[in-house]
Amino acid sequence: MKISFYSIILLGILSLQNCTSQIKTSAESEIIVSGKLISFPGAEGFGRFTTGGRGGKVVFVTKLTDDGSEGTLRHALEQKGPRYIVFKTAGTIFLESPLRIKEGDVTIAGQTTPGDGITVANYETFVAADNVIIRYMRFRMGDRKKYEGDALGARFIKNLIVDHCSMSWSTDETVSIYVNENTTLQWCVITESLRNSAHQKGAHGYGGIAGGKFASFHHNIYANHDSRNPRLGEYAGSKFALTDLTDFRNNIIYNWGHNNVYGGEGMNVNMVNNYYKPGPASMNKKRIVAIDKNEKPETEVYNIWGKYYINGNVSEGNPEVTADNWNLGVFNQMKPAYNLTDADKNSIKINQPHDIQNNVKTDSPKEAYEKILKIGGASLVRDAVDLRVLEHVKNGTFSHKGSLGSDNGIIDSQEDVGGFPDLKPEKSPSDSDNDGMPDDWEIKNNLDLNTANANGKDLDKNYDNIEVYINSLVKKITENQR
Repeated sequence: MKISFYSIILLGILSLQNCTSQIKTSAESEIIVSGKLISFPGAEGFGRFTTGGRGGKVVFVTKLTDDGSEGTLRHALEQKGPRYIVFKTAGTIFLESPLRIKEGDVTIAGQTTPGDGITVANYETFVAADNVIIRYMRFRMGDRKKYEGDALGARFIKNLIVDHCSMSWSTDETVSIYVNENTTLQWCVITESLRNSAHQKGAHGYGGIAGGKFASFHHNIYANHDSRNPRLGEYAGSKFALTDLTDFRNNIIYNWGHNNVYGGEGMNVNMVNNYYKPGPASMNKKRIVAIDKNEKPETEVYNIWGKYYINGNVSEGNPEVTADNWNLGVFNQMKPAYNLTDADKNSIKINQPHDIQNNVKTDSPKEAYEKILKIGGASLVRDAVDLRVLEHVKNGTFSHKGSLGSDNGIIDSQEDVGGFPDLKPEKSPSDSDNDGMPDDWEIKNNLDLNTANANGKDLDKNYDNIEVYINSLVKKITENQR
């Protein structure tokens, strides 16, 4: 049978179209789940459908002051309605008071910063609004203001995803996200809380509190905290714990002091494929988690054990704990006063995980460990703090001690480790139409330099043009998550 030249050409075009369609379909299969668009490529966990500022205006941060005037981060966060926050400057924002995010529907795109990135310091940043995306930011509070608080916190809100951020130098907990719904904390580097510092109770130095109804904590690192690495908890004693679901997987816990993971009164928890690496300060090197029970009769979860699925966790240097998480890493670590019975153990331990709808790609503990060291935190440009701490995690070492008695990598002030790094800015790229997308990027992608089209769908039928730009800045890092 003869086939004409034109038939061959036509078949080739159809084949190419089919191939292109398959590629597009394959890409969409990664960003659309159950008919819903995820926050950005690489978003996982229960907070992965947070929309943030999608469809909204672009607000610029152009200066590092904190007087609330136009161009400050505080001003950008106080605006109403959906918005993308884009940075045209780099450096450290020394807050003059706590920063509360009261207006939701916002995407804070730290990866847009020209230069060495943005750090928020002096006071706590607290999320008090629904539908918030925070990416590639640093929250390093410090003790200059003698303020007691967390570097980053969120309670009583819905829909939050915090991605590739770095937090440290808190005087209470470093990152506490609990009593919320639909949240994710992923790929964050959470380090060096201040132990003997401004807290009214004295020695503190805590990693954070983790909990929530549909809450995901994955591919994070907790390093150099005396305790709460993290503490599993909800609003103290409340029945919220009985209906929550907290998924804690593929995290690294390094160089805890007197305690690592504990608490979880009445909660529903998965702890899967985490990597525990005792360090010089670690007192109990074999603990996976010390589960607690509320013993106050006036509380709503009095005398109720939580339901735990615990599996696949590695304890470096303790192969027997790795082989038997439950008996050696959990039951042996609980308070002797509980006098655990077989009935207690059967109540606590469940044999099938709480259903997370396969919303996190679960790595082996070692794979997660290597990936977090490579790309965790605000890793587009890592600052001196993350570089130093992650090198110590890798080598199992420490280089500093506290100035008020803490030791072995646990510190008392940011000054113990050299203080706030100098973050160098670069010139912000030209943006003729002031839509948040640089001219050279718009030219490359055939967009009109004279038309503000941040919310157009010219480049992707699902994401705004500016989302495509924001996501492109960290595409290689996102690819390395897989």
